Amino acid sequence: MRRIDVAMNPEIEISESQLARFQKAILRLKDHEPVQYITGKSEFYGREFLVNKNVLIPRPETEELVDWIISDHKKANHKLRILDIGTGSGCIPVTLALELSGSKVTSIDISDEAIIQASRNAELNNSKVNFLKKDILAENSLDSEFDIIVSNPPYVRDLEKKEMQRNVLDFEPEAALYVRDENALIFYEKISSLAGTALKDKGVLYFEINQFLAEETKNLVENFGFEAELKKDIFGNYRMLKAVKI
Repeated sequence: MRRIDVAMNPEIEISESQLARFQKAILRLKDHEPVQYITGKSEFYGREFLVNKNVLIPRPETEELVDWIISDHKKANHKLRILDIGTGSGCIPVTLALELSGSKVTSIDISDEAIIQASRNAELNNSKVNFLKKDILAENSLDSEFDIIVSNPPYVRDLEKKEMQRNVLDFEPEAALYVRDENALIFYEKISSLAGTALKDKGVLYFEINQFLAEETKNLVENFGFEAELKKDIFGNYRMLKAVKI
């Protein structure tokens, strides 16, 4: 209930079972568990998404990345073929399928649990997305020509963990967040390599990136035959990359 709902309905009583749920939620909050996992939902691009401990909580910078894609392609004169790598909650592919109407969206993830959760979110938001289980690091090729490939892969280095809060460190899925210090760009290298043949001419690759490795990521992507540009988020950090196949 909103604060105004409480003020306007002073006669409402809380049942014993409801009180027990609140008390349990408070204990979970005191243990630094994210409120989104406690309520089981989060908002992304104006829509509700179900979340649990198997998927990352959608971030504002990911919304900015999605908005960049939509702004670039909302006037496309043909049906777009889009591939999302690293499904998670499904917030990226579901939103793109809805906002770029008529597009054919495929999304892949290594996690069965993530695909289940993303499928629920597609159904919840009346969005059509083709979800597939794949380990992108084990793939030798991608079998379709896409107009757009987008990914928010793991990119937080072990050395950066000390800067992170307990609500992230203790609760969000490690496989979706972290990479080893000595091979921090492993996903960007693999995806850029595959995108070189999977994208159509003038196709576009979009990444969410580690702000501390922005130039390194840009140089890596350009080495695979792309013309890349970086973009800052609302906090002034380079968190997004766009690369056009040339």
